[in-house]
Amino acid sequence: MSRILIRGARVLGGEARDVLVDGETIAEVGTGLSAEGAEVVEADGKVLLPGLVDLHTHLREPGREDSETVLTGTRAAASGGYTAVFAMANTFPVADTAGVVEQVYRLGREHGYCDVQPVGAVTVGLEGQKLAELGAMHESAAGVTVFSDDGKCVHDAVIMRRALEYVKAFGGVVAQHAQEPRLTEGAQMNEGVVSAELGLGGWPAVAEESIIARDVLLAEHVGSRVHVCHLSTAGSVEIVRWAKSRGIDVTAEVTPHHLLLTDELVRTYNPVYKVNPPLRTERDVRALREALADGTIDIVATDHAPHPHEDKDCEWAAAAMGMVGLETALSVVQQTMVDTGLLTWEGVADRMSFAPARIGRATGHGRPVSAGEPANLTLVDPAYRGEVDPAGFASRSRNTPYEGRELPGRVTHTWLRGKATLVDGKLA
Repeated sequence: MSRILIRGARVLGGEARDVLVDGETIAEVGTGLSAEGAEVVEADGKVLLPGLVDLHTHLREPGREDSETVLTGTRAAASGGYTAVFAMANTFPVADTAGVVEQVYRLGREHGYCDVQPVGAVTVGLEGQKLAELGAMHESAAGVTVFSDDGKCVHDAVIMRRALEYVKAFGGVVAQHAQEPRLTEGAQMNEGVVSAELGLGGWPAVAEESIIARDVLLAEHVGSRVHVCHLSTAGSVEIVRWAKSRGIDVTAEVTPHHLLLTDELVRTYNPVYKVNPPLRTERDVRALREALADGTIDIVATDHAPHPHEDKDCEWAAAAMGMVGLETALSVVQQTMVDTGLLTWEGVADRMSFAPARIGRATGHGRPVSAGEPANLTLVDPAYRGEVDPAGFASRSRNTPYEGRELPGRVTHTWLRGKATLVDGKLA
């Protein structure tokens, strides 16, 4: 088994320490550790974090391998510092049976760039009519604990209640895509001043907020866990804050793009900015940042949504919704939260590793950087500055909103159970 000495790293942004990895485990953390028999990684000035965990990734396989595969998606994850991702269920066929989630799980294990935990569909075919095989997916080799129809809302209150009741039996969680479908028919962007000026169909904030309000009350009634996917409005923040103050077991995520970008960008009519939920206002962005800082929003999740060139390089109305995000997430969080003083690196470790691992029950991930823990680690150079060039992405798709934008920070190394998956910014 290999031995690695990570020398002089700022563990969680604190004082410089040496971290000795022996095989799959962190053997020792201290100063002046011996490098005898170990490969040395000089980490002066760099920040060492636990491996990042993404609770919301679209890997597209099976069925849309033209957009992404488990292999390319996990390579993108390793490039971004992730050691575990949760793969959403809107594949073809839908991951609504034990057979499909086991297929995705096995593909992740075979490729080895990061752990892949499938998310099971809540309803059969994502159609919102009948509960999927929740128990069978949980009892399968994949051990599914997170269920979501992401891409579609579980809009029927009775179905949502039944799902919450069902997963409660084994400690699962329902991750809701909060979007009242009747309020977003024909919607193309955030409803507001910009949509009115551009003449594009508006996507009102209340379409998200009304579903969140309903679901936290259902979760309270049932005594179950509910998770809010890609929360995007100031009103949604207030509902989640109220629910937590009431003791309701609700968690929420925000995407990097909703922490940085606003609906003003839609004035370019560039479909790279078309996403679900839509980019919101500057006021919403401020509220999301503050809520992530104070813990109202628990985690950052990428909603990595790859699309082939032809699905985005077209007129706005016909373009697919979504952005790739695994390879830029940490940089965006550094710019919006760390460099602004809203979060420390320890806070980043919580929002991007500890908390998502806890919500999704990702065994072996989101653990402290200390002796005896699994060596799932990410090394970051926070002083780096560079323009985003999608031509260098590991993802199969290139639909990033950050092309040509300068972002801070760069993941230089990623280790999965002591095995290097990224070395000096290049995939191992």
